[in-house]
Amino acid sequence: MSTIRGARERARIEVTAAIKGEARKQLAKEGAAKLSLRAVARELGMVSSALYRYFPSRDDLLTALIVDAFDAIGEVAEGAARERAETRPPTERWLAVACAVRAWGLAHPHEYALIYGSPVPGYIAPMDTVGPASRAGLVFIDIVRAAYLADDLAVPPLAPALRQDAERMAADFAPDVPPAAVAALVAVWAQLFGLISFELFGQFNRVVEAREQLFRQAAAELARSVGLPGVRTG
Repeated sequence: MSTIRGARERARIEVTAAIKGEARKQLAKEGAAKLSLRAVARELGMVSSALYRYFPSRDDLLTALIVDAFDAIGEVAEGAARERAETRPPTERWLAVACAVRAWGLAHPHEYALIYGSPVPGYIAPMDTVGPASRAGLVFIDIVRAAYLADDLAVPPLAPALRQDAERMAADFAPDVPPAAVAALVAVWAQLFGLISFELFGQFNRVVEAREQLFRQAAAELARSVGLPGVRTG
C-alpha cells in the first residue's frame, strides 16, 4: 500500500511541476494578468477538470508561482550571505547578497516581474506568501544586526515623524536592531529593488551601459546609508 501511495505522491509532484512550468511559460508570453488555467491544461494535454484538482483557481496557481519565486530569490540571498560568512565582514556580505539578488532578477525576469512588478488585477496575495517574501529582506537585516552586535554600525539619524513607524517595524521583525537602522533598511530595500527594476524593465537603455558597476556602487552607498562602514566595490 505504501508503494502505491509513494507512486501517487511522486506522480502528483511531477504533474504539479509540469503545471507550474507551463504557467511560467505563459507568464513569459502573456504576463501574469492573462494566466489561464484552461490554456495551461490545453498545452499539457489535460482536461480542465483534472488540472483543477491540483490548483482550484487561477489565484491558487499564481500564489504557488509567487511563493516559488520568493523562495528562489530568498535562497539565493541566503546562499550569498553564508559564503565565507565567518571570514567576510558584514559590509562585504551585504554587497555579495545585493549582487546575487540582482543576478537572479536578470536571469529570471518574468518571475521577478511577478513578485516585484505591477500588481495582478483582481489578485490578493494570501498570508502564505508573507514568509517567503520576507526571506531576502531578513538576510539584509541579519547583516546589519551582525554589524550592530559587533559595534560596527553607525546608526543613522531618524526623523521624529518616522519614530513611531520605525519602532513598530523594529518590534515586528528586528527587535534587536535600532529602529533608526530598521527605517533606513526599509528605504534601502526599496531603492535596491528599484535599481534592479530600472535595469530589468529597460529604463537604463541608452542611459547607462556599465550597469553592473553602477549597481555595485549604488549598493555600496546604500550600505553606508544604513550605517555599515565602507564597502569595496572594485
